[in-house]
Amino acid sequence: MDKRLTVALVAHDNMKHDLAEWVAWNWEKLLSHRLVCTGTTGRIVAETLMERRSKDAANSRFDITMLKSGPLGGDQQLGAMIANGEIDMLIFFWDPMSAQPHDVDVKALLRVATLYNVPTAINRSSADFLISSPLMAHEEYTPVLKDYTSYIERTLK
Repeated sequence: MDKRLTVALVAHDNMKHDLAEWVAWNWEKLLSHRLVCTGTTGRIVAETLMERRSKDAANSRFDITMLKSGPLGGDQQLGAMIANGEIDMLIFFWDPMSAQPHDVDVKALLRVATLYNVPTAINRSSADFLISSPLMAHEEYTPVLKDYTSYIERTLK
Protein backbone atom coordinates (compact mmCIF):
# COMPACT_ATOMS: atom_id res chain seq x y z
CA MET A 1 0.00 0.00 0.00
CA ASP A 2 1.45 3.31 -1.05
CA LYS A 3 -0.35 5.58 1.38
CA ARG A 4 -1.91 5.55 4.82
CA LEU A 5 -5.32 7.04 5.32
CA THR A 6 -7.03 7.87 8.58
CA VAL A 7 -10.24 5.87 8.68
CA ALA A 8 -12.91 6.59 11.30
CA LEU A 9 -15.01 3.62 12.43
CA VAL A 10 -18.26 4.18 14.32
CA ALA A 11 -21.25 1.92 15.03
CA HIS A 12 -24.46 2.22 16.98
CA ASP A 13 -25.01 -0.48 19.61
CA ASN A 14 -27.24 -2.67 17.43
CA MET A 15 -24.70 -2.44 14.58
CA LYS A 16 -21.46 -3.15 16.49
CA HIS A 17 -21.61 -6.86 15.67
CA ASP A 18 -21.99 -6.04 11.96
CA LEU A 19 -19.02 -3.67 12.08
CA ALA A 20 -16.92 -6.28 13.92
CA GLU A 21 -17.71 -8.80 11.15
CA TRP A 22 -16.79 -6.23 8.51
CA VAL A 23 -13.51 -5.43 10.31
CA ALA A 24 -12.73 -9.16 10.57
CA TRP A 25 -13.32 -9.53 6.83
CA ASN A 26 -11.22 -6.47 5.92
CA TRP A 27 -8.59 -6.58 8.66
CA GLU A 28 -5.60 -6.87 6.31
CA LYS A 29 -6.60 -3.72 4.42
CA LEU A 30 -7.36 -1.87 7.66
CA LEU A 31 -3.95 -2.68 9.16
CA SER A 32 -2.37 -0.48 6.51
CA HIS A 33 -4.22 2.60 7.75
CA ARG A 34 -4.64 4.66 10.91
CA LEU A 35 -7.96 3.97 12.63
CA VAL A 36 -10.00 6.31 14.81
CA CYS A 37 -12.98 4.92 16.71
CA THR A 38 -15.54 6.17 19.18
CA GLY A 39 -16.02 4.50 22.56
CA THR A 40 -17.07 0.90 22.71
CA THR A 41 -16.72 0.59 18.95
CA GLY A 42 -12.98 1.16 19.39
CA ARG A 43 -12.69 -1.62 21.95
CA ILE A 44 -14.58 -4.03 19.69
CA VAL A 45 -12.48 -3.07 16.65
CA ALA A 46 -9.24 -3.49 18.64
CA GLU A 47 -10.36 -6.91 19.97
CA THR A 48 -11.32 -8.03 16.46
CA LEU A 49 -7.99 -6.90 15.01
CA MET A 50 -6.01 -8.53 17.85
CA GLU A 51 -7.86 -11.79 17.28
CA ARG A 52 -7.22 -11.68 13.52
CA ARG A 53 -3.63 -10.63 13.99
CA SER A 54 -2.86 -13.46 16.39
CA LYS A 55 -4.42 -16.03 14.04
CA ASP A 56 -2.90 -14.88 10.78
CA ALA A 57 0.02 -12.52 11.24
CA ALA A 58 1.49 -12.22 14.71
CA ASN A 59 3.93 -9.52 13.63
CA SER A 60 1.28 -7.19 12.19
CA ARG A 61 0.62 -4.03 14.17
CA PHE A 62 -2.27 -1.65 13.99
CA ASP A 63 -2.61 2.04 14.70
CA ILE A 64 -5.87 2.83 16.52
CA THR A 65 -6.99 5.93 18.40
CA MET A 66 -9.98 5.62 20.68
CA LEU A 67 -12.19 8.61 21.37
CA LYS A 68 -14.95 8.98 23.95
CA SER A 69 -18.23 7.16 23.51
CA GLY A 70 -20.44 8.86 20.90
CA PRO A 71 -23.11 10.05 23.36
CA LEU A 72 -20.39 11.27 25.76
CA GLY A 73 -18.72 13.54 23.21
CA GLY A 74 -16.98 11.11 20.86
CA ASP A 75 -19.14 12.20 17.92
CA GLN A 76 -18.07 15.81 18.51
CA GLN A 77 -14.42 14.80 18.87
CA LEU A 78 -14.64 12.99 15.55
CA GLY A 79 -16.44 15.94 13.96
CA ALA A 80 -13.62 18.24 15.10
CA MET A 81 -11.06 15.89 13.56
CA ILE A 82 -12.98 15.99 10.28
CA ALA A 83 -13.14 19.80 10.38
CA ASN A 84 -9.37 19.88 11.01
CA GLY A 85 -8.70 17.68 7.97
CA GLU A 86 -7.52 14.73 10.08
CA ILE A 87 -10.01 12.11 8.79
CA ASP A 88 -9.88 10.72 5.25
CA MET A 89 -12.86 8.36 5.42
CA LEU A 90 -15.82 7.68 7.73
CA ILE A 91 -17.35 4.22 8.12
CA PHE A 92 -20.46 4.65 10.27
CA PHE A 93 -22.74 1.65 10.71
CA TRP A 94 -25.77 3.46 12.05
CA ASP A 95 -28.97 1.82 13.19
CA PRO A 96 -31.90 3.02 11.06
CA MET A 97 -34.42 1.14 13.22
CA SER A 98 -33.73 2.65 16.64
CA ALA A 99 -33.99 6.21 17.84
CA GLN A 100 -30.73 7.32 19.40
CA PRO A 101 -30.61 9.64 22.41
CA HIS A 102 -27.84 11.52 20.65
CA ASP A 103 -29.46 11.77 17.20
CA VAL A 104 -28.55 15.46 16.98
CA ASP A 105 -24.87 14.54 17.48
CA VAL A 106 -25.10 11.88 14.76
CA LYS A 107 -26.74 14.33 12.39
CA ALA A 108 -24.03 16.91 13.14
CA LEU A 109 -21.29 14.33 12.49
CA LEU A 110 -22.78 13.30 9.15
CA ARG A 111 -23.31 16.97 8.27
CA VAL A 112 -19.68 17.90 8.92
CA ALA A 113 -18.48 14.84 6.98
CA THR A 114 -20.62 16.00 4.06
CA LEU A 115 -19.49 19.62 4.45
CA TYR A 116 -15.82 18.60 4.24
CA ASN A 117 -16.47 16.07 1.45
CA VAL A 118 -15.23 13.08 3.47
CA PRO A 119 -16.15 9.76 1.81
CA THR A 120 -18.75 8.23 4.12
CA ALA A 121 -20.22 4.73 4.28
CA ILE A 122 -23.34 4.18 6.35
CA ASN A 123 -23.75 0.44 5.88
CA ARG A 124 -21.81 -2.68 4.94
CA SER A 125 -22.34 -2.37 1.19
CA SER A 126 -21.13 1.21 0.98
CA ALA A 127 -18.20 0.33 3.29
CA ASP A 128 -17.29 -2.52 0.92
CA PHE A 129 -17.30 -0.14 -2.02
CA LEU A 130 -15.11 2.40 -0.22
CA ILE A 131 -12.50 -0.04 1.05
CA SER A 132 -12.23 -1.78 -2.32
CA SER A 133 -11.79 1.46 -4.26
CA PRO A 134 -8.45 1.88 -6.06
CA LEU A 135 -8.31 5.31 -4.42
CA MET A 136 -7.76 3.54 -1.07
CA ALA A 137 -4.40 2.20 -2.07
CA HIS A 138 -2.50 3.60 -4.96
CA GLU A 139 -3.87 6.82 -6.31
CA GLU A 140 -3.43 10.21 -4.77
CA TYR A 141 -6.79 11.78 -4.13
CA THR A 142 -7.61 15.16 -2.71
CA PRO A 143 -11.30 15.83 -2.18
CA VAL A 144 -12.62 18.99 -3.78
CA LEU A 145 -13.88 21.28 -1.04
CA LYS A 146 -16.67 23.70 -1.73
CA ASP A 147 -15.74 27.32 -1.21
CA TYR A 148 -18.01 28.72 1.51
CA THR A 149 -16.42 32.19 1.50
CA SER A 150 -19.59 33.88 0.27
CA TYR A 151 -21.58 32.20 3.01
CA ILE A 152 -19.11 33.26 5.71
CA GLU A 153 -18.82 36.85 4.43
CA ARG A 154 -22.54 37.45 3.84
CA THR A 155 -24.17 40.36 5.59
CA LEU A 156 -27.11 39.59 7.78
CA LYS A 157 -30.07 41.93 7.72
